[in-house]
Amino acid sequence: MRGSVFKGVILGVVAATLLSVGWWLWRDARPVPAADPVAAFLAGHWHKPLAAQGVPPARFTPLEASLSPEACGQCHSAQLRDWRSSLHSRTMGHGILWQVRALAPEQVKSCLDCHAPLAEQKALLARELGWPNAPANAPPDYVAPGLHRQGLVCAACHVRSHRRYGPPPATDKAPEETPKLSHGGYQASAAFQDSRFCVTCHQFPDDGPALNGKPLENTFNEWRTSRHAAEGRSCQACHMPERRHLWRGIHDPDMLRQALSGTLSVLPTEGGALRVRAEIHNSGAGHYFPTYLVPRVKVRLVSENSAGTQRHLLAATVFARATDIWLTEERSDTRLPPDATSVLEATLMPPNESGWRLRLYIDVAPRAHYERMFAAVLRDNSAQLDVVTRELLNTALAEARASRYSLALMERELPQAIAN
Repeated sequence: MRGSVFKGVILGVVAATLLSVGWWLWRDARPVPAADPVAAFLAGHWHKPLAAQGVPPARFTPLEASLSPEACGQCHSAQLRDWRSSLHSRTMGHGILWQVRALAPEQVKSCLDCHAPLAEQKALLARELGWPNAPANAPPDYVAPGLHRQGLVCAACHVRSHRRYGPPPATDKAPEETPKLSHGGYQASAAFQDSRFCVTCHQFPDDGPALNGKPLENTFNEWRTSRHAAEGRSCQACHMPERRHLWRGIHDPDMLRQALSGTLSVLPTEGGALRVRAEIHNSGAGHYFPTYLVPRVKVRLVSENSAGTQRHLLAATVFARATDIWLTEERSDTRLPPDATSVLEATLMPPNESGWRLRLYIDVAPRAHYERMFAAVLRDNSAQLDVVTRELLNTALAEARASRYSLALMERELPQAIAN
């Protein structure tokens, strides 16, 4: 299968997962101002592809030299625990693993710039898949054998040439470069608290892949033009609260509740009917809701009895950027911009019994696009996949479907009809 995958899957997988060569790089042609230390730091820190760490300093113990998240967790246990629960720890999940078996090595190397950025991770995958020019020797001791399957690991953001980097201290403690500390301490940079730190993987350049003139990944630009940017609220403020390594997004119901707010109103009409109105505000997300083209969010305004055994759909809408499976056509874009409001309205007669309520349900399919794409490949091209790749793809599809959830965002009681 490797190197000779059918054309349709190659085109579709590359497009649908946004993994073609060079597209993940932030290519801003504007010069970096000398007075902007954050931009200067990031220009070097996120140079792609990342260089290998090289030989560790002789004074380092094996624990200090290790690139494994578990090694970092020996001292940073809270950060490790949070990272394990995050999507960053699963950037090399089944959904990408089946694809790296199908794509040519040069394409996969570029995919890994965000999914497993360390040069050492790429070398491990090259050995596993038998790529040409893969390292002949086993990895050094500071590279754990399974590091390439652990996704966006701690070292991807915090380690360059075995030197540690991070944000300025959160307290007045004397920081940073102290030889007596483990791994010589660390070098502090304000870049770790700046939204631009996230750009390398969460914003396509202006000349990158786009539909209808909009980059397929446009989160940073959406934030940059929002009230949240003007008020100084960074990506990290929501996705790393109190510096926690959580990176929650639309997969998480609590984050969805932080993003959306709204009101439900019920007004009588002259004819005795009830006029109901739901307003849904994107009050909390500093970008479009949802920002990416993969999720699909359906909003339902319903009336239901107290037992939930009777339910009537009154109105519905969808928040999504809908495209064809292979991302060649944008069919609609009904996402909710920052601070925008969507309205659902309906008219109904008052219920004849008490206990009926008006509810606004949010049905979230965080991986809706992948559900469609994965299912299409299995339906049309399953025979051309080897057994391992097919198993990975089946698992990826099952995981995508299992990520769906629903919640009631708002509710209020409906007045009962007055008996004659």
